[in-house]
Order: sequence, then C-alpha cells, then structure tokens
Amino acid sequence: MTQKSYRLGVIGFAHMHVNSLVDYFLELGDKIEWIACSDTEPLTPSLSEKPGTRKFNLRRTLDVTKIKKVYKNYNEMLEKEKFDIVIFCPENSKHAEVAQALAKKRINMITEKPMAASFSEAAQMARAVKIYDVKLVVNWPTTWAASIRKAKELIEDGEIGDIWQIKWRNLPSLGPLSHDDQEISDLEKGMEWWYQSQAGGGALLDYCCYGACLSRWFFEEKAIGAFGMKANFTSHFGDVEDNAAIVVRFPNGMAILEGSWSTVSNGGKEEGLKIFGTKGTITVVSRDTLYVYKEYASEKPTKVFDGLSLPSESNTPAKNLINHLEKGEPLHPTLDLEINLDAMAILEAGIRSSKSGKMEFINDITWNF
Repeated sequence: MTQKSYRLGVIGFAHMHVNSLVDYFLELGDKIEWIACSDTEPLTPSLSEKPGTRKFNLRRTLDVTKIKKVYKNYNEMLEKEKFDIVIFCPENSKHAEVAQALAKKRINMITEKPMAASFSEAAQMARAVKIYDVKLVVNWPTTWAASIRKAKELIEDGEIGDIWQIKWRNLPSLGPLSHDDQEISDLEKGMEWWYQSQAGGGALLDYCCYGACLSRWFFEEKAIGAFGMKANFTSHFGDVEDNAAIVVRFPNGMAILEGSWSTVSNGGKEEGLKIFGTKGTITVVSRDTLYVYKEYASEKPTKVFDGLSLPSESNTPAKNLINHLEKGEPLHPTLDLEINLDAMAILEAGIRSSKSGKMEFINDITWNF
C-alpha cells in the first residue's frame, strides 16, 4: 500500500556517508517529512569542523533538510518523536545499540557499511529487527555501481566459467579526512572515531568490508576460514591499522581482500575488483565500465561494457527501501541481512586471525547466541 509520506529522522553523524544517504532521501521530495536528529556521544571530542567531520556532517544535514529539532540524546528523541524510517551513521561500535533502540520502537532503519564493529554485534542487530519485524538496510556504495551488477550477471551467465578467485582492493586512499580540501591535522584526525580502535575504526572494517560483501554475493556461499594481517604503517596518531589484508577460503574458491589508507596510486586504471574464472577474467574499471578477458595472456579485453546504468526507478537505497515497503520489491541482496551477517563473519575471522597468526574458522549466527 502506498504511503503518502514517511517521517524520517537521523541518528549519528560520525560517518560522512550520512551525507549521501540524506541526499538520496532528499531526492524523494514531498515523500519525506524530516522530523528530528541527534548525534551520538564520541569517545573524544572533535577538534575540527572541516568537511567530513561529525560536526560538519550535522550542520550540513540541518542546512539541506531544514530539520528544526536537534536532540542531545537519541533515546530522548525516540521517546518524544514518531518515525517511519531513521538513517543512522554513528561510529561502527554504536551501530548495535542504535539499531536495537530503533527496533524496539518498531522503526525501519538504514545505515552505512559495514553492518557493525563485530559479528556478535551484527547478530544482536539481526535478532532485534526480526523480533520487532522491522527492516534494516545496510547500504554499500558498490551496490549502486552498474558495472558490479553487470559483473554478477555475467558470472551467472557463465561468461568466464566457474569463478575461483575474487580480488578486491580499494581505490587510492590516504585515509578518512585526508582528501580534497579537508586539510585536517594529524592531531585532529586522531580525535575522530576513524582512528580509534574502541570506536570500531581502522582500514580493515572500512575497506576490506567491501570485498567481504562482494565475494559472499558472487560466490553465493558462506566462507569457511580466513587469514588476516593488519598494521599501522603511516598513521601513528591513531591506534588502528591503516593497512589490512584478508585471504578468505570459500568451499570452491578464495578471495583476497585488501584495504589501505596509505595508497597514493594503485598503478593503473584497472583497479578495485577482479573476478577470475575457469574461462576468463572480469575487471571492473569504473562504476559504469568493465572488461572481460578470455584470450590467454592477452592485454586487450575480449569484451568491453561501458556506459552501463541502473534503472532510474530503483537506483538508490532510498528508492529501493521505499519500493520495498510500498510494493514489496525485494531489497538488493547486498543490502539485506543474510549477506551482511556473512560479510561481518568474514571480517571478524580476519580480525581474530590478525591476532592469533593462524587461519580462523568463520562462525555463523549459531556461534553467538
């Protein structure tokens, strides 16, 4: 049944992707009624209000949405206001507590990747939304890349045979708050949650998570085990890793997941995602372009797919969620619980392995009851 409008709120401004989520819902115009917002309490107070910081993100949200009510405590907000949907983007370590509070109020919710700071916290979130029968959407920017959707289609069509390896490495990055006109000092960065392990910061959760989600989606099976390594090479103002890698064993293949906050260049345009099969290789070049290589040792692609796009009626997480609530349209698999829980299990095993120095088994929800 079509609902005239949805009462929307925002909790947490730690992750700068809150800005894109807000913008997606703004595109729906009168379909959205912006009610109130609240930030979460950081471990340490921010020293900067420059672009990307939580203070900037809050101010920007107020500017673009015209929200008038700002609460200091989100629990008070949930007691006093009524919502249909809440965007929440606090530090990773607070995803579970916020999601459970929203679920108890029977509010549908959307957050930004990764699902949580740990698998046990992700399991708490999953149980809460199932008990209270509400929707939890975990958004991934990669979900809205037409080239990645095309790669999945080609795999299913058998274009490169049976896939046996997936390799993910993030695009060049010098870490959060280190790009464009941000010009934030090391001292200021160290006070932000990204660089604090207790808050769920670090390059592994920030970037290896993409590969965990995509490999689980592409292989269409749960992973078995993982070997992880992480280190802080260039970001000593924080206590988290700025580089990490996880090698993941699936029943019929493997994935290599790399996350880096200290890469100036990956050394070429063909970067990000590669999928290896028994009959060829797929390289995702950009959000709308991918190459297929099927000739042995060829540097020239056999097929080029460019100018790819998604249907306009469902090309954002906001549209997908609203269409799901109103029309029963399925959520994209990478937004829904199953794949996100499995992705968190991969990340958790990688973290455990980085500490134990051994391959760790990948647990499922029955291990965390």
